[in-house]
Amino acid sequence: MSKTILVVEDEKAIADILVFNLQREGYQTLEANNGADGLKLALEKSPDLILLDVMLPQMDGFEVCKKVRMSSQVPILMLTAREEETDKILGLELGADDYITKPFSMRELMARVKANMRRSLPSDDEVKTTSSDGLQIKTSNGSIYKHGKQLDLSVREFELLTFLAATPGQVYSREQLMEKVWGYEYYGDLRAVDVAIRRLREKIEDESAQPRYIITKRGLGYYFSETEKLESI
Repeated sequence: MSKTILVVEDEKAIADILVFNLQREGYQTLEANNGADGLKLALEKSPDLILLDVMLPQMDGFEVCKKVRMSSQVPILMLTAREEETDKILGLELGADDYITKPFSMRELMARVKANMRRSLPSDDEVKTTSSDGLQIKTSNGSIYKHGKQLDLSVREFELLTFLAATPGQVYSREQLMEKVWGYEYYGDLRAVDVAIRRLREKIEDESAQPRYIITKRGLGYYFSETEKLESI
């Protein structure tokens, strides 16, 4: 079954080009030309990925991203004409998986779409009780637990955690993580990795300022602690 991508873009010429190229690649598409309609489609239709412009009428892309993240972990790729770094980081802080700055080549955009087009994390309605004080992964569906409670991780956070946990003690630079986890060489601000690490720590660590699992190697990168593990259940 082909994947569905929601395009939220108020400039019709850009939206038409995006839809044409996405459909040519075999994707199904949904369209909205303002933030309010985009949010409604995102929540009602559950697309596999959202291409979300920042500057939108009725509700800007930041607000749409924030509201979508309250109930969905769908990959969000933000489209922005802004050059201010604070705007780009804000989108990532609000839960966007990536951004691309206009004007962009269609080849680069499609590479980003494919890199961010992940399987949706399966839901798990089962209440899991365990006495473990560590992190656990339920191998039957890929859910992450801490203290017996299922964590609400995005796909990117899940992949980042499992990638690092697979090789405890191995330090990875931000460039390496972008290549291995994001799936492509990054042409922008590598602080996207720092933001993702920070958001992940806020969910898995007891105290994110004093991490137990994901450790920073100053000047080099990040690694999963050699004294901890991601236990399979």
